[in-house]
Amino acid sequence: AVRRVLLLGEGNFSFAASLCGAAGTYVVATCYESEEEVSGRGRAAESIRRLREKGAEVVFSVNCTKLKDYFLPEKRGFDCIYFNFPHCGRKAGVVKNRELLARFFHSSAEVLTEEGEIHVALCNGQGGTPADQPRREWHNSWQIVAVAAGAGFILSNVHPFKAETINGYKCTGYRSQDKSFCVEGALNHIFTRSMPLLCFKPMICEIKLESLKVSFQVPQVLVDKINRGFLELNSNHPVRTIKEKLTAELSQAFPLQDIDYCLSLLHQGHLNGVCHSNIFWTILSPEETPSIEEMSNELANTVLFSHVDFCGETDKNGCLNVQEGCHTSKQYYLRPSLLPYAQAIIQRRTFVPGTLHVLSGPVFRKCLIAPYSMPVFHEMFFICAVNKSTENSCIHKLVKNIENSVRSLHQAVSSFKLNINLQEATSFETSELNDFAAFEFQLSKIQYFICMQIDTSGFCEKGCCVGTIRTARYEVVSSELVFVFASLNLDLLAMLICGISDWRMLWTSDTRFLCQFPRGELRLFKSFSLYPPSYVHDVSFWVPDGEQFDELAFHTIARWVSGEMVISIQLIDSFQQSETGRKSLCYRLTFQSCDKALSRQDVAEMQLLFRKEINQRLRVTLR
Repeated sequence: AVRRVLLLGEGNFSFAASLCGAAGTYVVATCYESEEEVSGRGRAAESIRRLREKGAEVVFSVNCTKLKDYFLPEKRGFDCIYFNFPHCGRKAGVVKNRELLARFFHSSAEVLTEEGEIHVALCNGQGGTPADQPRREWHNSWQIVAVAAGAGFILSNVHPFKAETINGYKCTGYRSQDKSFCVEGALNHIFTRSMPLLCFKPMICEIKLESLKVSFQVPQVLVDKINRGFLELNSNHPVRTIKEKLTAELSQAFPLQDIDYCLSLLHQGHLNGVCHSNIFWTILSPEETPSIEEMSNELANTVLFSHVDFCGETDKNGCLNVQEGCHTSKQYYLRPSLLPYAQAIIQRRTFVPGTLHVLSGPVFRKCLIAPYSMPVFHEMFFICAVNKSTENSCIHKLVKNIENSVRSLHQAVSSFKLNINLQEATSFETSELNDFAAFEFQLSKIQYFICMQIDTSGFCEKGCCVGTIRTARYEVVSSELVFVFASLNLDLLAMLICGISDWRMLWTSDTRFLCQFPRGELRLFKSFSLYPPSYVHDVSFWVPDGEQFDELAFHTIARWVSGEMVISIQLIDSFQQSETGRKSLCYRLTFQSCDKALSRQDVAEMQLLFRKEINQRLRVTLR
């Protein structure tokens, strides 16, 4: 197929002439001025002649902000658009040049193919990205990535613009004159289309629960994460690859049984010590399938918040103690761990002593917004029944094989040094625990954390907790056996092994993620969205009198109204009136996407919706 290339704002057409003649390329070269104006520039007439001789199309008086006006619909499908050193002319400042770029990107979107690229070359410092050296202050740059995001484009690559390597190229147009300008340190920015921001509709999920077929409404924050099938047989997702490699390695050391029967997404029953605010409660009806509207009315309080009428009591820490035998249609929650299913295997006596039983699947936990805090991740859970005398040797053997497997996977991907170690749980301060480890502490007593550190990966000196080891005795089952449980967070392992810096990337629907892992091969991930812009908004409000502010619900609302675009929430001010005792809080929200174009306007709309929702659902009074 012929690759159609559009060049805009050519000064003397020397760049276009250098591209013309390449095999399989059709060039359309344009400039803003008329042919009479351009022909007088040095070497322009010669370049135009060469272009025409080689079959290129040369068009004059083309406004880059109105491109569809110059090309018939059947000729608008350009595979690549070049705009080298755009400028409004003369002494136009950064604001006017940003406006020019914004209109250019919107115009380009109308003539570019879906898989097409836009190349924009800028002088050193103009772009405002970390690739500029030195980097200008943000307000004094052209803010090209944020500007492009407004038209649905992301920066997918950036590299030096090496004018000396372009045959016959000579830059011109300094202050709208036939004069050259300095291009030392210039950068070529390559933009591609982003997946659109999605507005997720309420979703009802049907599952089989024991002998009943039931329906439940998926919490809004999880709509795009339910039933993604990352661990299924036909999946190339890195979490599946890691799970399969671990299973294969451990099967060499233990008799192994992979429990592959369907584990219910919903759980009901006793989770002693777990704060009910950390769990995604849901509404279901075994008798009939309610409408989305009916479920939404009931879910207004249960999905997001902790003030629900539970069958049971909460302790002073807000931890739920569900009463045994308490069984109503409203007491279900999305499973926060596979531990209860492992315990069920023991209680049913379906285990084989000495055999490693393996369970895996997604688990769901409400958590505060933080870099490695995931409301959903894939857990791999191991159970092994051993004699009391071999408890420690079993733990050592299990951890050693996990370590060997992870180390082997990592060495095939990266040359960075990897450290994996077993840390006693008592050696950790609460502040050192990531969200995964902190929740595991709630479930039951932990003996060890499995920690992983890759050079300077930004974690505490003990490393990132990716797994836990705990033991338990079940005297009613056997007085001679000890049960060793191990849990691994496959998502964290995938991030650390493949160099994925943002957990949200694991859940992207952009095909450019999975195509980097063909046939399940693990590789070092290369982001297709570079230097995404971030936006900061503050919100301040009065807390309802006599009520404790539910910060977890606050974060959960931020997650779902933004579609996980909020990456940080910081309390920046707290004030209490001495006369009335009223308390005011001020939070700073930082918005940023890892895989999609996120514009200033998008964020402004999210912030307005966020203010509305916290006012209605948390009953705060906005300031």
